[in-house]
Amino acid sequence: MSQDAAPAGEKLQKVLARAGLGSRREMERAIEAGRVTVNGEVAGLGERVTDDDRVEFDGKRIAGGDENRLRVILYNKPIGEICSRHDPEGRPTVYDRLPRLGSGRWISVGRLDFNTSGLLLFTNSGELANKLMHPSSVIDREYLVRIQGQVDDEMKKRLVKGVQLDDGEARFTDIVESGGEGSNRWFYCVVMEGRNREVRRLWESQGVRVSRLKRVRYGSVFIPSHVRVGQWIEMEPREIDDLCITAGLPKLGQRPLTQAEKENLQRQRRKLRKAPAAAPLRAPAKPVAGGPAAGKSVAAKSTPGKKGPQKGGTPSKSGARNASGRSRQGPGSHK
Repeated sequence: MSQDAAPAGEKLQKVLARAGLGSRREMERAIEAGRVTVNGEVAGLGERVTDDDRVEFDGKRIAGGDENRLRVILYNKPIGEICSRHDPEGRPTVYDRLPRLGSGRWISVGRLDFNTSGLLLFTNSGELANKLMHPSSVIDREYLVRIQGQVDDEMKKRLVKGVQLDDGEARFTDIVESGGEGSNRWFYCVVMEGRNREVRRLWESQGVRVSRLKRVRYGSVFIPSHVRVGQWIEMEPREIDDLCITAGLPKLGQRPLTQAEKENLQRQRRKLRKAPAAAPLRAPAKPVAGGPAAGKSVAAKSTPGKKGPQKGGTPSKSGARNASGRSRQGPGSHK
């Protein structure tokens, strides 16, 4: 073999991470701990494998390239679900509604707290999930928030400049007012990190209260208008490709969909457009009347919304803009 020839196969830790078993670093530790075998032999760190090799993790076989493909789903989380796989208190979790995987597991891209609704991404690729969450990827998250209390320009300037929280300085990169009256007003706000309850803590540091919070965007991904609260939709390959580029991972071994997989995706989209909103798994916290509407699809253009705010209800869908300064016409819509 020529010295310039590329070695056959892929590194084992990369294959395991793509199968949704954890990050590459976690898989390296698992390999060192002897939890992985290749063709019946305990694997070594840095070992390369091909689709012909039989790989097992904790005694369970890992699907090969023809069986396993990169998948991402978007979930419209309702209030009243937690982002853990199991809850000692028996509360419903975001994983309860997700489709089952033949191999691997769904990995949440970030978290939303119990009383926060909106956009959550899940993938079976530990590598993609970790890159999307890592601060070095510089991916913005946009929220629609209803504030109880007086918000003036000086407060907004402080929040954009940065305020000191218990875990260090934090700030919004953008704040845009979007309707409301008196002491109940709606704002779009953007953060670049995913710290625990960061949006709520930033506003509360200024002596005001967050009465409603919904994530409407993660990077370039918005909630499709036909994905109602409690429903999910699987992203198409072209959308996943865009997401990988956003994360700085243009190549993750994505293979073309089979005809059966294409038909399944189309069938699910038709079903979502026809079906009513999913019933809650358990009675959630009492919803706020007149909350914001769902946004537009991941790759769709925005459409005009209602004119002006309802008293104490939905924010105005005109005049708001995102972090780049481009105008937007409603919660979750984009151009």
